Amino acid sequence: MRGFVIAAAATLALGFAAPANAAGDAANGKTVFSRCSICHNAAKGAGNKIGPNLFGVVGRKAGTLAGFNYSAAMKGFGKTWTPQLLDTYLTHPGMTVPGTKMSFAGLSNVSQRADVVAYLQTLK
Repeated sequence: MRGFVIAAAATLALGFAAPANAAGDAANGKTVFSRCSICHNAAKGAGNKIGPNLFGVVGRKAGTLAGFNYSAAMKGFGKTWTPQLLDTYLTHPGMTVPGTKMSFAGLSNVSQRADVVAYLQTLK
């Protein structure tokens, strides 16, 4: 009986846990992204700002956008931006890429992160 109760509790808890890479609302993500637009452009062909242009960021290798002066940490990160990796990075950039120049503390709201990632996925 005890095993059943533990299994039932675990199943219930998983039912309420939102996966970090859950599909988000791209339209809301565009609204949330307005905070990011202080430092980042998101339009095709737009220049860089304090941060690199994020058009096409999903699927791009980190630290490789031509014309942007990345930190050595970002250049050496060596990973390709996937929705899951972007979610992790947006949670706490400095912990994901120690030494990054991005001073943003992170986006703690899970659904807002999912929405921003969904928006970034539309930028192709």
